[in-house]
Amino acid sequence: MKDNNIITIDGPSASGKGSLAKVLAKKLKFISLDSGLLYRAYSYCFEKSPNHLDAKKYFSNLKINIIDHKMHVFENNIDITPILRHESVAKSASKLSSFKETRDNLISIQRNLVSKNGLVADGRDMGTVVFPNAKTKIFLIADEEVRAKRRYAELILNNSSITMKSVLRDIRDRDDADQKRYLSPLIPAKDALVIDSSDLTEEDVLDLTIKYYTDCTK
Repeated sequence: MKDNNIITIDGPSASGKGSLAKVLAKKLKFISLDSGLLYRAYSYCFEKSPNHLDAKKYFSNLKINIIDHKMHVFENNIDITPILRHESVAKSASKLSSFKETRDNLISIQRNLVSKNGLVADGRDMGTVVFPNAKTKIFLIADEEVRAKRRYAELILNNSSITMKSVLRDIRDRDDADQKRYLSPLIPAKDALVIDSSDLTEEDVLDLTIKYYTDCTK
């Protein structure tokens, strides 16, 4: 049975799925599940205890709070979300996500965040693996150069030495790893609406998503 209270948004790195999920969750008054942030949190724990059993125990001591419909991660009452946003954490999280132990440890945590108030879940396998029964599924794509420009604009604010060339290379490497991954490869769910945001504004993508959600839940 399909679940009207879950919207999944999947897609490659820097496709805009995170921004869409947050705006959509706020508009619909749903909770926003940022799976990428959870994988970064797991990577953070793994670096402090480099085996999956201990990493899972360390992770259990973190607290996940929803603030203004956005997910935040706390350690000892300190919000470590800004630390988890660092590009170095993102790269290590990308590598760890290919391991079965990582995915197994996080899938139940993600599913436990389902709420009667509604959930918008963004990631790479939300519609195919984590929430296959979601009624509304979006797969957001964009040209790799467009995505690289978006990511570069974010990173240059905190790292003046970053180059467009290195960001584009990183985008391509992540795409390759995500698509060729044996476990939960990056593919759209069969019942997902694919939206190419290359030439669309955030408002355009939001409008298309809301229209599709409305159609799905009629």
